[in-house]
Amino acid sequence: MNPSTSSPFCIDLREHAVHLLITAAPMAHMAAHEARIVVNAMKPLHLLPDTLLFEEGDAAGSDYMALVLEGQVRVVSAASVPGAEVVISVVGPGSLIGEMGVIDGAPRSASCTTLTEVKLGILSRAALLELVGTRPVVAARLMLGLCKGMADRLRDSNRRLRTLSQVSRALQSELDAVHAVNHRLLNAQGS
Repeated sequence: MNPSTSSPFCIDLREHAVHLLITAAPMAHMAAHEARIVVNAMKPLHLLPDTLLFEEGDAAGSDYMALVLEGQVRVVSAASVPGAEVVISVVGPGSLIGEMGVIDGAPRSASCTTLTEVKLGILSRAALLELVGTRPVVAARLMLGLCKGMADRLRDSNRRLRTLSQVSRALQSELDAVHAVNHRLLNAQGS
């Protein structure tokens, strides 16, 4: 996937992107003219169904994020079983994907594949840094919105981890009880 080879946004899609960006980052209180500045820094990308946008572990070219304008993208992570994967979410218009990559440029933490025909707005790290230098208030609002989205997902992951931990403890208690019963039965048979 090469986000730098696309043509400019059409006017209708640009205004749609402005609306979606404001909706995607409500905590940032971004005004329409500020969202338009961010959208102008984005490159449009059109993908067909079943296209891999990026893969978990990718390090090269991971320094961009995307605003989903149209279509659906499946976000998955590798499972502990080789060849298996865990669907993290299916996202649609107004969703941001790859935000961590635009911030730190580290390898991707999940894979994203298009489920349908998809239109995206791609914001590169270079474009974000240019916004920081030329439009610091807009960049700060955008970063606040990105941080809010990541904080929400981290809180959700913490809730899921707590639930998984509770289920794990309950299963361990059940296994311990079965083991104790089996141990008593074996001891009773041996007597």
